[in-house]
This record gives sequence, structure tokens and C-alpha cells, in this order.
Amino acid sequence: MRRAGKVLSAAVLAAFPLAVAAQASAPSMTAAEKETGKRIYFERCAGCHGVLRKGATGKNLEPVNMLKLGQNRLETIISLGTDGGMVNFDDIMSKEEITTMAKYIQNQPDVPPEFGMKDMMASWKMIVPPEKRPTKQMNKVNLKNVFSVTLRDTGEVALIDGDTKKIVSIVKTGYAVHISRLSYSGRYVYVIGRDGKLDLIDLWMEQPAVVATIKIGSDARSVDTSKFKGFEDKYAIAGSYWPPQYVIMEGNTLKPLKLVSTRGITVDGEYHPEPRVASIVSSHIKPEWVVNIKETGQIRLVDYSDIKNLKETTIESAKFLHDGGWDASKRYFLVAANASNKIAVVDTKDGKLAALVDTKKIPHPGRGANFTHPKFGPVWATGHLGADVVTLIGTDPQKNPQHAWKVVQELKMHGAGNLFVKTHPKSANLWADAPQNPERDVAESVAVYDLKNLEKAPEIINIAKLAGLPESKAIKRAVHPEYSEKGDEVWISLWAGKTEPSAIVVLDDKTRKVKTVIKDPKLITPTGKFNVWNTQHDIY
Repeated sequence: MRRAGKVLSAAVLAAFPLAVAAQASAPSMTAAEKETGKRIYFERCAGCHGVLRKGATGKNLEPVNMLKLGQNRLETIISLGTDGGMVNFDDIMSKEEITTMAKYIQNQPDVPPEFGMKDMMASWKMIVPPEKRPTKQMNKVNLKNVFSVTLRDTGEVALIDGDTKKIVSIVKTGYAVHISRLSYSGRYVYVIGRDGKLDLIDLWMEQPAVVATIKIGSDARSVDTSKFKGFEDKYAIAGSYWPPQYVIMEGNTLKPLKLVSTRGITVDGEYHPEPRVASIVSSHIKPEWVVNIKETGQIRLVDYSDIKNLKETTIESAKFLHDGGWDASKRYFLVAANASNKIAVVDTKDGKLAALVDTKKIPHPGRGANFTHPKFGPVWATGHLGADVVTLIGTDPQKNPQHAWKVVQELKMHGAGNLFVKTHPKSANLWADAPQNPERDVAESVAVYDLKNLEKAPEIINIAKLAGLPESKAIKRAVHPEYSEKGDEVWISLWAGKTEPSAIVVLDDKTRKVKTVIKDPKLITPTGKFNVWNTQHDIY
């Protein structure tokens, strides 16, 4: 189960019908309890455990397994969390909600409806056609240093000027935006919510706003655009968790053009009904997208040069694929097969799997982090949900073949529960968070490593104590370090409860001292922050 907010649209809730029948031995539930369980499960649990509860990053939660644990044991697990990266929910849910959820997961899962091309076309809205949009930037904001910040529980993103630290615009989007991605040109921001709503934001407008929107399913995580020469921003692609599929759209309008299912056979040779599209990145060297299918453990290289006659290369790796990023050369893509405790490496030039690298428990890189190690040469870093280390993997098979695709070092963390690691080409630091750790002091802190001396223990900085926010029961989870365009600042979100003040703490990367604390009543549960320039150019 993963923490999330308490706001969900009626349309999304309606998409999840109640289970047809409960198991005879399962705890009885009223209609109201089932509705509450359905809502909470979608918001907080489905991302890790799956809509059908078959498990992925999180464990299998099907009734046959949950009934063995029983009501009291389940309530304890939900309340206290686990060492595998599941946070404690006793400061997020009420006691009644925890009791309801323990009952709910002992009953049969709800199965959402399908969502096809007809549904997508009905949801697609062109708010400002391309011909009516500005022909030049109409505001005076330094767009290269704008941050697109997810306001998780309100279904919005805040566009913040990185120079002035002022909010440029609050844009209504889908629920709990998972990522913001930039067009090749840097003009458009694509944001996709966990409710499957995809919005296209035009940064050139005097007040940046959504110019097109579409719903691609009832649960989603990933979006990117075409970036190869001659196809710049011609297409956008978005993948959904439910139904398990991806859709190719017009890049500047989001009009859906082609829909492709990802249901099929796993790398173990078994059929899976819910192979979710976990992440998508756009190749820099071919007209291809790298589409990572979580449950099957298969990586699809999708050739968009002719979408009428679509070609896919299917690469077998390992379950369960999640998120990842490019190495420094942008030839190799490294993605976590996190429940298999592996990192899969794809050579996008040759279109083949380069390696499967064994790691500690549940790697969770985000995009990862690239830097040159003083001893091992170019490396890529990932943190872990289930282990208190940052893993460094060699990424230079040409000049450092003896270290390529091997774990060359493990840096000790202040706790498990990491979601993101981050550095910058102009920085000598590596920042790592631990927001999924159930211990307050660990979750509210980040570790900072000196890249010039990685034998030295990291500096542990309690971000929550630096923010000057009022004391509260809820843990203020320090999450998602993100660099400014120049690489001289690191922005870290403090993710508190929906009804409690949150903040973004801006630190000087060299001195590690606070420069600014961005506080605003409109900054409700900020989480991911995506700097325009760094996201546009895959700098991490």
C-alpha cells in the first residue's frame, strides 16, 4: 500500500463497480464500507499491489492470502507499515478506515471496466487549438528554470518560477499527478494523473494553462513524446495501469490515434490479465519509445516511424518492471525490476537486453542518477524501498568494461524507504530521500553524499526541522530532490497531510544550507517537482 490523498472524483469512483460476490468466509461489509474501501484502495494501494491485487512492487493481496492473516494482523500491518517500503498508515487513516481496509482486502477485488478508443474520443477536449495559441512566449518567466510541482491531494500542479520562487500558475489536472514530462521544444508540459487524465499545459501563454486534455483509462502513470529528428513532438504516448494498454496521440492536440493492449504472457510463461505500463521514455537515437510492462517483465521498443504499421521489439527481462532512466550516454536505459531485486539494462542502439544486474531488495530509482565515480568511471545510481543502501552500477562498457553492468559500490543510507536519488552534472553531491520509511526522523530527512569522497559517511539533513512548520501527528515526508537548471539549488518537498501545512525547502547545493522555504496555503501535499530544463534534456 502506498500513501495517497483523500480526494477522488465521482467519475473515477463510478468506474469501479462493487465486487459481484464476496467469499463466504470473508468479513461482511455494508455498502457504505465497500464504497469507502474501494476509494481508499484506489488512492493508496492499487499502485503497488495492482487493481486485481495480484501484487507487483507490493505483495499479493488476493483474499486467499489475506484471509490467512486475519483481521487483527492486517490492521497491525496497515497501521505500522513494513520494512519493504510500505509506510505506516496510522497517522494517515483513521482507526475506522484501517478496520474497513482490513475487511476490504479479505473480500473479492473490484474489477474496473475497460476503456477503449470510443471512450477516449469522448473524453478528449481541445480547449485551445494550435492555431489559436501564442506564436511566441507571452510571459516574462525564465521557462528553463520553472518547476512543475505535483499537488497530490488537490488534483493540481503548481508551476513555480525557480528564479523568484513565486507561483506562476496553479493548474487543475488529474488526481495525484505522477509525472510531468516536457515536449522536445520545452514549450509544453504533459502531466498525467493516477486517474488516467492527461493534460497538455502551454508555458508560452501569459498565464500557463491546459490547452488539451484526454482520459486514457482509470489509472495511469506514464507519458512521453517523440524526440527523434524529424518527429520532434509529432506524437505523444501515454500508458495506463488500467486497462493495461498504451495510446499514441497527436503531440500538440492529444487526439488519440492508436491503442495497443499490453495483456499477455509473462517472462515465466504465464498469462497475466493486468500487465501495467509502468514507465515510458523516448529514445534519443532512434524513432522509438521504450515501454516497460510491469507484470510481464517485458520491455517493448515501439517504433513510431509508421504507426499505421506499428513495429515492436519485445525484450524479456524480469518482473516487475517499474521506473528507470538513461545512462550518461543516453544509449542504455536502466529500469528496476523491483520485486525481482534486479536492474534491467537495455541497449537501445542494438535493441537488445545488455544485462540483468542483481541488487538489494526493491530497487526504486525514479530516473536514477548519473555521475563519474573517481574509481569506477561512469556509474548510475538507484536507491531501494527495501534496503538501506544506494546502489552504484558501472555504465561504460567501452572504456571501463571490467565495471560495466556490475554493482561497483553500495553507499550506506540512513534507512530504507528511498524513492528518489538525484545529482546534476555541475554538482559534486548525490541526494537521496527515504519518505517511505515508517520512522519519523528517517522519513523527514535526506542523505547527501560527497561524490569526491564516497568512502565518507553521508550528511543526514532533517528537512522538516529546517522548514519551520508547526508540529503535527503526521510525518512530514521529505521527498524528491530536484535540481535547478543551473545545478546550484536542490528543491525538496515536505509531504504532510492534506489538512496540514506543507512546504518546499530550497537548499544551496554546495553549502547544503537553506536558501528559501516556499510556503503557500495553495501548496497542498507537494510531492514530485520537475525542472523544465532538466526534464527536457534528461539530466539527472
